[in-house]
Amino acid sequence: MANSNEKKQVFPPQNQERQPGIEADMSPQPIFETNQYKAAGKLEGKVAVITGGDSGIGRAVAVAYAKEGASLVIAYKDEHDDANRTKEIVEQHGVKCKLVAGDIGSETFGQGLIRAAIEAHGKLDILVNNAAEQHVRQKLEDITPRQLEATFRTNVFGMFHVTIAAMPHLKQGGTIINTASITAYKGNPTLIDYSSTKGAVVSFTRALAANLAGQGIRVNGVAPGPIWTPLIPASFDQQAVSTFGSDTPMGRPGQPHELAAAYVYLACEDSSYMTGQILHINGGEIVNG
Repeated sequence: MANSNEKKQVFPPQNQERQPGIEADMSPQPIFETNQYKAAGKLEGKVAVITGGDSGIGRAVAVAYAKEGASLVIAYKDEHDDANRTKEIVEQHGVKCKLVAGDIGSETFGQGLIRAAIEAHGKLDILVNNAAEQHVRQKLEDITPRQLEATFRTNVFGMFHVTIAAMPHLKQGGTIINTASITAYKGNPTLIDYSSTKGAVVSFTRALAANLAGQGIRVNGVAPGPIWTPLIPASFDQQAVSTFGSDTPMGRPGQPHELAAAYVYLACEDSSYMTGQILHINGGEIVNG
């Protein structure tokens, strides 16, 4: 294993000017699937909504769900090329995929997203709250009220709005999966507001799991470590991007495909006795909780 304090170049220096970033503009592009994944029909006939499903972790999850037989609705901001590419890949596996673009932090968007899912597929079985934004700031005082509100609206309010809209349609056996982060457990000195929102995601997951256990609806989460997604070059400077994830115990960042199986596990009956839990996929970082 690498020295956890050692940083080395793992990517070419690069930067993108706006969030959540464009996967097609990354070098190298993230790996969202490999031929090592063997599908087994674990989500056959299911319908899943994935926010932030156009790229990064969301794309990897969408492709894995499609391979397992799930039809999809993908919510995204405005990265139309990435979204259309994901839809194309997903539909190659014989399932339907609907795209819905808009502001995930808006209550009306959340309602419209779920309405679109029901109109397209007639039901909802799986909700993946994955959309997020983050902004690097060196000091707490540098976080403006506008940034603070935007980060919480996308990462927390959006999760609430979409989940509330989904509740009338999720039945016994339904699953909710929330994307948290290692920052919820370790913090990040330059992502204070983002870390706070991910702490909220963890608490939301645990509280909602307890609330819905009697209805047979399971709620779990995944806390990724440093994963190579469009959000990285859209957040950090070129030097930080070039060494991103190299200081983990495994000495490298993760790729989106390395998380996809965890989201499949939490969505299917393999995890039938699991609720209120967070899976940590982070390259060997030790966290408690």
